[in-house]
Amino acid sequence: MARKLWEKDTVVDHDVELYTVGRDREMDLMLAPYDVLGSIAHITMLQSIGLLTAEELKVLTAALRDIYASAINGDFVIEEGVEDVHSQVELMLTRRLGDIGKKIHSGRSRNDQVAVDLKLFIRSRIETVTMAAQRLFFALQTQSERYKDVIIPGYTHLQVAMPSSFGLWFGAYAESLVDDLMMLQAAYRIANRNPLGSAAGYGSSFPLDREMTTRLLGFESMDYNVVYAQMGRGKTERIVAQALSSIAATVGKLAFDACMFNSQNFSFIKLPDEFTTGSSIMPHKKNPDVFELTRAKCNKLQALPVEITLITSNLPSGYFRDLQLIKENFLPAFDEMEAILAMVTRMVEGIQVNTSVADDSRYEMMYSVETVNRLVLEGTPFRDAYLQVGRNIEKGQFKPEKDIHHTHPGSIGNLCNKQISAMMQQVIANFNFAEYHTAFDKLINE
Repeated sequence: MARKLWEKDTVVDHDVELYTVGRDREMDLMLAPYDVLGSIAHITMLQSIGLLTAEELKVLTAALRDIYASAINGDFVIEEGVEDVHSQVELMLTRRLGDIGKKIHSGRSRNDQVAVDLKLFIRSRIETVTMAAQRLFFALQTQSERYKDVIIPGYTHLQVAMPSSFGLWFGAYAESLVDDLMMLQAAYRIANRNPLGSAAGYGSSFPLDREMTTRLLGFESMDYNVVYAQMGRGKTERIVAQALSSIAATVGKLAFDACMFNSQNFSFIKLPDEFTTGSSIMPHKKNPDVFELTRAKCNKLQALPVEITLITSNLPSGYFRDLQLIKENFLPAFDEMEAILAMVTRMVEGIQVNTSVADDSRYEMMYSVETVNRLVLEGTPFRDAYLQVGRNIEKGQFKPEKDIHHTHPGSIGNLCNKQISAMMQQVIANFNFAEYHTAFDKLINE
């Protein structure tokens, strides 16, 4: 059995070990490529300050690149008895290179290792979530343009209110995603700061070049104060989780609408048969299970920031093992979010729209405001026009005029989809994902 990085002569109780390690090995497999990248940057810096020779750096870098390849290919494993990904990487190096492998930990702690691993992981996974959200955005905008002239009732208090359109409905969720990605971008900038070199949270007596590792890992800047670099653990995850929950809130609301609009009482939309499930007893049923599960999954994601808050809210400054538990639901949240976005994109692309909704006499009252506005344009004061139309409705004498002439920005006749698309393009560009890709490429290939 491999010796733990912190182990001396006392053997830890087996049950205590199981309890404290928990699911850490499983979670750490997600961090393995980033742990290796952090180590390559760290040893490059160590060589620059004289703690490694040029030859030692060369052989260590080559070995770490091999380990990185195994992690990317899915061949990396954390062996039984090995505590975490950091221990496994160091064990592999010492097996291959002997004492040289023992030198890579100089000037750092597992505390700043896991902090930098998490930030590199978060940065990468924010990119994949952003791309998935952008694909849903384009699907929504496409449907908004396709059905921009199809009128449906808008609701307040779940009562028929005023004319809306499928163009507005699809487009509203597209613009909501723009705001969600703005929030995700703010979280990205917080994650895009380098904690490496903070060690256990109090720095090091070695003359560490933190600017160098910041540059090598493609970070925008560093977490400057070493105490804050550790205090930021948990806080960063909570902020990122809040951004993910914002996307989840948008998609969950869309899922609710889709379930409601798909029901026979509305019949605004129809889901393709292959996207629905049946009943074991009612042969006519075609259930919107995908959107129902989406709604539930989005609610779970919206609970994640609260869970992280409760784990961290009563911790003072410094590192505590409590933080380990955050990984268990936080790391898989990215896979969950991407799966939700991919499935909802397929659903939006496949939705069949009822183009005759407005022909139903149940929705005639939604045109009452149109009649009031027409009277106002003809010279009647608004309050008088409102009373006149209201009294006609009470007497059963209201006759709707269904010609819709909305022209102001963001209305039925002027969706502003081009402007919304331009906003999204600007948000995507401002992430500047290419910067960290360039840094990673140099670490692995140069």
